[in-house]
Amino acid sequence: MKKIKQLTGIILIVIALLVGCSSGEKTANKDGKIEIEFWYGLGGKLGENVEKTIAEFNEAQDKIKVIGVAQGDYDETLQKLQAGIAAKKVPAVVLLENDPMNNLAKKGALASMSDYIEKDKEFKPEEFVSAFYNQGTIDGEQYSIPFYGTTQVMYFRKDIFEELGLLPDALKTWEGVAEASQTIKEKKGIYGWEPMWGSGNLIDAALSRGAKYISEDGKEVLIDSPEWVEAWEFFRKAIHEEKTMAIQHGGQGWEYWYKTIDDVMQGRAAGYTGSSGDQGDLDFEIIAAHPQPGWESHDAAPHAAAHMVAIPAIASEEAQAAGFEWISFFTSAEKAAEWSMNSGYIAARTTAQDVPAFKQFAEKNPQILVPLQQAQTATPPFVDPTGGKIYDALSKAADKVEIQGIPASQALKEAKEEAQRALDEVNK
Repeated sequence: MKKIKQLTGIILIVIALLVGCSSGEKTANKDGKIEIEFWYGLGGKLGENVEKTIAEFNEAQDKIKVIGVAQGDYDETLQKLQAGIAAKKVPAVVLLENDPMNNLAKKGALASMSDYIEKDKEFKPEEFVSAFYNQGTIDGEQYSIPFYGTTQVMYFRKDIFEELGLLPDALKTWEGVAEASQTIKEKKGIYGWEPMWGSGNLIDAALSRGAKYISEDGKEVLIDSPEWVEAWEFFRKAIHEEKTMAIQHGGQGWEYWYKTIDDVMQGRAAGYTGSSGDQGDLDFEIIAAHPQPGWESHDAAPHAAAHMVAIPAIASEEAQAAGFEWISFFTSAEKAAEWSMNSGYIAARTTAQDVPAFKQFAEKNPQILVPLQQAQTATPPFVDPTGGKIYDALSKAADKVEIQGIPASQALKEAKEEAQRALDEVNK
């Protein structure tokens, strides 16, 4: 999970909805094809795979031309979409994370795809992973389709673990990771582990300790409970006091992410926690994958969520129809299998696992099954009732803990106060 920044978007969306419901765009190009844009915030090999799939779609038919528009990351995609809605200039299809997608749909900024799905006899919702597909179902309407599932897993250097006599079982609990990291620091002089910058890894660790976001009645924010504090303080101490872990942070777009990967690939750290989608950038001759750990007192329960493709409500009817055709191609079993094999992300269609090429790939590349294994017991995504302000408070707290070294109890207390004000406002 990356940081979610939505505070400026609410006003922009409201303005757009008041202005009108049509984008007013011209979609036909000089060749008579319907020309649409697809916005996505993926870089590296992931971005290359998107462009490859776009090229295949454009070559497979002569009615629609998709133009891929890469953004810096998911947050930038969201911000530009919000600005585009206000300016009435939007793409036909956009790739979004679950929480902002949910908020946009509830504000009427996304188009329902239910009619398109009902009319397309070849589009079979039952073939999707239900937990992923249901993320896009809001008030009985389907506002998004899962492109791929993702969860954060562990990647470690096989050679370093073997050299020091460390077994993969050391990664079954965070206490075990701490012990292994200490051994690696002492014997190799490198960092034992690198969590990925941001609140995502810290949230997963807290959930795996039994943490909850809000109370059952939806009235109290619980992000300063002992489960949260103990999990986050564990990482603060490892980074700032024991110095067995480190954080790469800052930079443009995904820069921090690839710096973290480079630290492990180049031997400056023995392992890191990253996305299932990192597999396309890793060399599994020297790297192995492992599910996220739990704690000695609690089983692992990290998040697993789908990244969703959606259609803005103010796109023209012609663009929406063309966008759905692109989505259908993009999320087919064959393309889902290809994407999973090339990226490591979880195929959103269960039938992707029946594709012969995927079966053969999984036999030779068992790491592709680790995210699937983890997803079976993962925690569903949390839909922030404040429109992202609880997540935003956690992101600020994560920077205080990971970068500044501020005690988790203090950072989370401040986050709780900020988030509680936002929740109280919602519950008025």
